[in-house]
Amino acid sequence: MTELHDLTALEQGALVSSGAVSPRELTDHYLERAARLDDVGAFVTLTPDAARERADSLAVGTGGPLHGVPTAIKDLNLTAGVRTTFGSAAFDDFVPDVSDGVTLSLEAAGLVSLGKTSTPEFGSPCYTEPDGLPPAVTPWDRTRMAGGSSGGAAAAVAAGLVPVAQGSDGGGSIRIPASCCGLVGLKPSRGRISGFPMYGDPVGLGTAGSIARTVRDAAALLDVLAGRREGDPFWAPEPSSTFLSACDREPGRLRVARFVLPVIADVAVDPECVTAYEDASRLLESLGHEVVDVPVPLPHEAVPVFETCWAVLTALTVVPPEREHLLRPLTRWLAEQGRAVSAPEFGLAIGAMRRYAADALRALAPYDAVLTPTLAMPPQPVGALRDDADPAADFAAQKAFTPWTSAWNVTGMPAVSLPLHWTADGLPVGVMLAARPAEEELLLSLAAQVETAAPWSERRPPRWRPSSSCATRPR
Repeated sequence: MTELHDLTALEQGALVSSGAVSPRELTDHYLERAARLDDVGAFVTLTPDAARERADSLAVGTGGPLHGVPTAIKDLNLTAGVRTTFGSAAFDDFVPDVSDGVTLSLEAAGLVSLGKTSTPEFGSPCYTEPDGLPPAVTPWDRTRMAGGSSGGAAAAVAAGLVPVAQGSDGGGSIRIPASCCGLVGLKPSRGRISGFPMYGDPVGLGTAGSIARTVRDAAALLDVLAGRREGDPFWAPEPSSTFLSACDREPGRLRVARFVLPVIADVAVDPECVTAYEDASRLLESLGHEVVDVPVPLPHEAVPVFETCWAVLTALTVVPPEREHLLRPLTRWLAEQGRAVSAPEFGLAIGAMRRYAADALRALAPYDAVLTPTLAMPPQPVGALRDDADPAADFAAQKAFTPWTSAWNVTGMPAVSLPLHWTADGLPVGVMLAARPAEEELLLSLAAQVETAAPWSERRPPRWRPSSSCATRPR
């Protein structure tokens, strides 16, 4: 018996397009699951009335492949009339009067948001443990973290509470939770998705992206989110066709660079992560690709430059003075470091980071893709990284957990985490592929080829329970 949540997002969209299922039926199905089964810390706010009203307003057979499909919006993204806390107790009652470009794009494509997914304070940590709320955990082991900062979104998709969700990624915040939750996490190229209307990242590290169970679903969501808006400071060139159609094209024989040495931390890589990386290398070779060992393309000297920019970005967040005491110790520590950086120092750091990025891009230019582990460890127990008593130790632990992902934020390259490995005790371990800037089509073509060769979508975490509504559809 196949239930609606067993289907991919694209399969659900096809049912809506054909009239076999209505947007309201899908919305009710997932609202029931989200209300009953969210023991993974996925949602901060559910908006059932607005979701049902939205679903009822959608015409059938008039939209794209995800028209009528339920989703959710990260609590960093502005949603007009819906509380947006940015993961912080300092903004626990903030309700914006405008929506950002990500929200508007989802609405324009006919997706139905069920509410806001959990994120850590201002999306900074790589774990999702906001004060006063349950931590976001991986459905594969609910004692372990879902990762961050898009941990709530990944937990929601992995637990079958929504079929697909957007996240945001300034240092790995899509790919980290994708690895922890056994999902596809796609960070697109710099400028691929508009930062309208806030444009709050002058460094260019962050972007929205896709979290999904399959590569095709991730590509379809990228089609929804991608595009330039008037006033954007930078943008990626238009693709030759849809990103979804790229998944149906053979990538050809590619040169794939690989390295396993951590970039931003001197840390021993867990054997499970090395095994995932080596297995992925052999899989790529079996598909006809040339896999070449290369040196780490970013030097250790780039790390403090990145950290300077990261601290200043934290300091740029404007918090009402009377609410600053509600900020977490890690946020206050980072902000203090950021405020100690002078304007000339910040400008010099941005310039240095761009030069390091240029050197890395030149070094990797001969290769069509780059393979690394996604994380240095399988998903860790809740609280294992967080250290409110010593924020410096907290930050160091985060770097040790995720020593590769931020490299592709620095270079602006598209990157995707793929769930190719599980440990003997059932924990997911991702591997990461990156491509040249603006070459998402090639990256998705390769990722889809890998998924076909080593499929993962039929894996189900514990408690992938049937819905009480018993809404079923044949495949």
